[in-house]
Amino acid sequence: MVSELDLALVHALQVRPRAAWSELALALGVTAGTLARRWERLTARGLAWVYAAPGPAFSRSRVTAFVLLRCRLGAREDLAAAIAAFEEAVTVETTAPGSADLLLDVLTPDLASLTRFLTERLSALDGITAVECLVATALYTEGSRWRLRSLDATQLTALGGPAAGERQPAPRADLDALDRVLLAELAADGRLELAELAQRAGTSAATVRRRLNRLTGSHLITFRCDMAPPLTGLPVAVTFRGRLPARDVNALHRALAALPECRLLAAVTGTDNVLATFWLRDIAEIQRRETSLCTRLPTLTVTDRIIGLHTVKRMGHLLDRDGRRTGTRPVRPW
Repeated sequence: MVSELDLALVHALQVRPRAAWSELALALGVTAGTLARRWERLTARGLAWVYAAPGPAFSRSRVTAFVLLRCRLGAREDLAAAIAAFEEAVTVETTAPGSADLLLDVLTPDLASLTRFLTERLSALDGITAVECLVATALYTEGSRWRLRSLDATQLTALGGPAAGERQPAPRADLDALDRVLLAELAADGRLELAELAQRAGTSAATVRRRLNRLTGSHLITFRCDMAPPLTGLPVAVTFRGRLPARDVNALHRALAALPECRLLAAVTGTDNVLATFWLRDIAEIQRRETSLCTRLPTLTVTDRIIGLHTVKRMGHLLDRDGRRTGTRPVRPW
């Protein structure tokens, strides 16, 4: 069973992913030892995990695309496993039969790399019958900003914002060999302590602290806490595709991004220029959410509803049929 304290802990780690247990204990009203034991249990069961992911500054300098694949009957599962091995495919999801059989989130350094992924990587796989690529022109919200909403206002106030070393943006700097070693370790476990990171990287804890402060302060990376559906209580994932007049695209952020179920909202290329993913409680919520979207944005026409069946890989982490983490296949966009 998942307790209210488990939910509060995960929400707290969404806000402060690398905060010390003693800091979180003050906001949650329990001991640091209790939180450490709870977290160990959650991670051991694959229910929640913290990791380093590309930050806003890094993502703006790269190309984000959403790729929809149609597959030959019976080939989808093997294709999903094969594509999950590609570093460019940060998320791989099987979908209910319809306009797509697989939905990929792809991150590449540039358009040339995206082209190679589409024409070389994917074309080498047997069983793909059609490919559609939507390039994101704006990301209004994405998974790192989504919250579980288990803490009340008083707890959030007590929790505070990012740690002091993360508050002030620093000038962007290129990544060197040490940065890449640290990021490789943190992509698998974002709560590794400084001493452990220093030992693995062959440097000092003080150097690791400075490097992490620079990387987070310049928004090159961000730390995320992700979780399985048993914790969210939102087992249904649906991606809406829609069409909106260009003059209204900038209204997407204020109209839809703040909705609590909204996991992803992007403006994309193509005839359908809006892509939005929602996590919902049940199938019936799909129709209600679509009605709500169109009420908020009267000029929006929803053209497709893609229901996710199994997220095979999410931001480099492999998931089982219940959405629990079973392993890591790190993405290395840096």
